[in-house]
Amino acid sequence: MSAPVVRVSVVVALEQAEEARALALELVPGGFEERTRGDEVELGLYVPETDIDRLHSAFPGARAVPVEPGWEDAWRAFHRPVRAGGVWIGPPWEQQPPGEPVVVIDPGRAFGTGAHPTTRLCVELLAVAPRGSLLDIGCGSGVLSIAGARLGYGPLQAVDDDPVAVEVTRANAAVNGVALEVRVVDTLSEPLPRADVAVVNILLGAVEQVLPRIDADRVITSGYLAGERPAAPGWSLLETREFDGWAADLFARSSP
Repeated sequence: MSAPVVRVSVVVALEQAEEARALALELVPGGFEERTRGDEVELGLYVPETDIDRLHSAFPGARAVPVEPGWEDAWRAFHRPVRAGGVWIGPPWEQQPPGEPVVVIDPGRAFGTGAHPTTRLCVELLAVAPRGSLLDIGCGSGVLSIAGARLGYGPLQAVDDDPVAVEVTRANAAVNGVALEVRVVDTLSEPLPRADVAVVNILLGAVEQVLPRIDADRVITSGYLAGERPAAPGWSLLETREFDGWAADLFARSSP
């Protein structure tokens, strides 16, 4: 008989959210809930009761409570579709709107369902940037690459240093019928492909490290809080957007 399922609640400050997500996905590859509450983020992890000690070791302040029968449906209900930049982004069990660009992402082993503010902000900036080839750096689930395809970008390339993210991106691209070249790359040390537009939705410090290595005419950056902005020598700021406490920026390559 399988162990009862519990919901483990992990609450962290907004600036610690990216690290917490990465650790949560490592411990619970099936995915998690996420809610932003003021300057804090709550991650909800559904695991067998036997996993509580393991999660408490990783997140000492976590709280575990039993879940009621039917929790699987409640978890699905949490993942709702969103619209960003004229694109509908949602899970496969939601009805897709006819006549609209659609991106289908199954919440699972890599971060990026479309619902997070940074993802939505990046898609909005993709919608206003000049079209051309696209490079998705730190692709996660591939949602930004696939949204780029729906917005008319191409050809598409995606890179991530996590083999699971590359596998998930490849699968999501296939589900959406998108031709996408994706591979494992250490984005901080290995060469990055040339593209007209690059998008980087990762931690602020990592954005600052990777920006000098990008060979593109435009770059969209996110993964940091409203009021923050990456140091970007060699780039000129074109536009900033903010939503729900998060920010994204569109830069152009500065003239020599």
